[in-house]
Amino acid sequence: MGPFAAIVAGLVAYAYLSLHVLKQYERGVAFLLGKFWGTKGPGLVFVPFGFAKIERVSLRIVALDIPPQDVITRDNVSIKVNAVLYMQVRDPRAAIIEIENYLYATSQLAQTTLRSVLGEVELDEVLADREKINGILKTIVDQRTDPWGVEVSAVEVKDVDLPVEMKRAMARQAEAERERRAKVIAAEGEFQAAGRLAEAAERMAHEPQALQLRYLQTLVEIAAENNSTTVFPIPMDLLTPFMDMAKRMATAGKALPAETGAPLPAAERERSKT
Repeated sequence: MGPFAAIVAGLVAYAYLSLHVLKQYERGVAFLLGKFWGTKGPGLVFVPFGFAKIERVSLRIVALDIPPQDVITRDNVSIKVNAVLYMQVRDPRAAIIEIENYLYATSQLAQTTLRSVLGEVELDEVLADREKINGILKTIVDQRTDPWGVEVSAVEVKDVDLPVEMKRAMARQAEAERERRAKVIAAEGEFQAAGRLAEAAERMAHEPQALQLRYLQTLVEIAAENNSTTVFPIPMDLLTPFMDMAKRMATAGKALPAETGAPLPAAERERSKT
């Protein structure tokens, strides 16, 4: 092989080493002799081998898992919380130049921010108002990572691990709350029923026939059941007309004159003989 062929082969090898293929979601941050040269890609990129260097940066959204963190809430409850962070590189140049490892730095920042934010809230807020906490975490981390060319789209709290004693206390509290609601509902029902009974009693007092109809209806309902013996009190209102009639008859009997021929009581007959 002659010198010309060797030179051509060397040029081809050099060109092969200097060519880079960047995918659609990748960008290359190029440095020429240590100085920022520009952002390359996507597609086929020529970077002189030995004189320039290229750093690949992915523009896809990355999900970073934040490991469980030991947190003491504002009401002195020790919990373990883990989360997930969604981020995306918006400025490849800043992500390479401004920070050494933007993935590691963002993960560490999210961990410290998670402990700091949850340490300022109570346990009930952590359990009941996660959207608010997620919003606070996202805002803080996004502001801190903006100079790095990284945009944080969301930070979501995944799991909250409570101590066993706290779980038992919360279970007792929930049970007591359910019992309280049941008693309140029962008392409210009794109050409404008492009001209805008072209205019914007032209406029956003005209309005695309603009481009699209710009595007869109750008799029909009892008769429909298979009862061998039934003891049912008779309302005094049903006997009142008969009692009044008996009183009137007794009074009329005492008021009759002697010539009417009405029989006198035994005691009066003895006095008349004497």
